[in-house]
Amino acid sequence: MDATNLVSACFVALVSVFTLLGSLAVIFELITILFPARQQRIDPVLIGAISTAVATVYPGAKLTRIEEE
Repeated sequence: MDATNLVSACFVALVSVFTLLGSLAVIFELITILFPARQQRIDPVLIGAISTAVATVYPGAKLTRIEEE
C-alpha cells in the first residue's frame, strides 16, 4: 500500500469519526432540549405529614431539608 493512500485513509477515518460524534452530540442536545428532565417536587401534604411525625417524635425539632432516596 502506498504511503499517501494510508495517510488519506487515516484522514478520512478521522474526519468520519469526528463527523459522527459531532452529529450525535447535536442529536443528544436536541433531545435534552425537547424533553427536559422533570423536576421532582415533594407534595406539600407529604411535607406536612413528615413535619408532624418529626414534631411528635422529637418535640421542638425543626426540619431543614427533606430528600427522597
